[in-house]
Amino acid sequence: MGILSRTSYVIRSKLNAILNRAEDPSETLDYSYEKMRDELQDVKAGIADLTTQKKRLEIQKRRLEENVEKHNDQAREAVRQDREDLARKALEKKKQKMAQIEELETQIASLQDTQDSLVEKKNELQSQIERFRTEKETMKARYEAAEASARVSEAMSGVGDEMADVSRSIERARERTEEMEARSAALDELQDSGAFEDAFSDEDEIDRELSQSRTDTEIEAELETLRREAGKESSTAESTEGSTAESTDVADEEVEAELDALRDEEGSS
Repeated sequence: MGILSRTSYVIRSKLNAILNRAEDPSETLDYSYEKMRDELQDVKAGIADLTTQKKRLEIQKRRLEENVEKHNDQAREAVRQDREDLARKALEKKKQKMAQIEELETQIASLQDTQDSLVEKKNELQSQIERFRTEKETMKARYEAAEASARVSEAMSGVGDEMADVSRSIERARERTEEMEARSAALDELQDSGAFEDAFSDEDEIDRELSQSRTDTEIEAELETLRREAGKESSTAESTEGSTAESTDVADEEVEAELDALRDEEGSS
């Protein structure tokens, strides 16, 4: 294979690959279906034209048949009038018309055969178109399903790559978070142990313990004061409740006395 042949072969291969990628099977099938429908319309139009031509010949035949009857009548009338010359002319015209009728019948029969053949082909073509339409819709559905599946697969492939990056990012974020949590816990522990105070204060451990003891003593003194105050308030509340109960008893006795007086009045009446 020469250089030019190889170059031509490579170019054709590339062009075919480009055309295959650019070609949409759905559009191709729809275009083929429309072309077949156009051909069917052309066949129907041809049948209609043929039928029209046959009808014209049939009309012309009927007119010739009417002329034949007319020439028969003319010949009979001429014989009755002893005009054999006129009868002969009428019969000659009748013969000419009958010859024309025979020729028309031949043409009409030929047109009828052609029409029957075209109608049969039209019916066959129409059946093919219906079968093609069903197959076309099936192929389009399969192609669209395959295309959707391919898109999903491509998307899933891309998602897989992205998920790998996301997983690595999450792992790095988790490591950073754990590191920060450990650092925060360490700082809290140092804060609780007083390491930071040791670093910024001149007091030693003895000074801190003495200071804590003084604080505890002051708190105990305040608590004792609060206990004493709470005890006074409880004794005052008890005395108040006793006086209130006594007042309530006196009021009840007065109410009972009034009720007894009312009962006596009712009894005397």
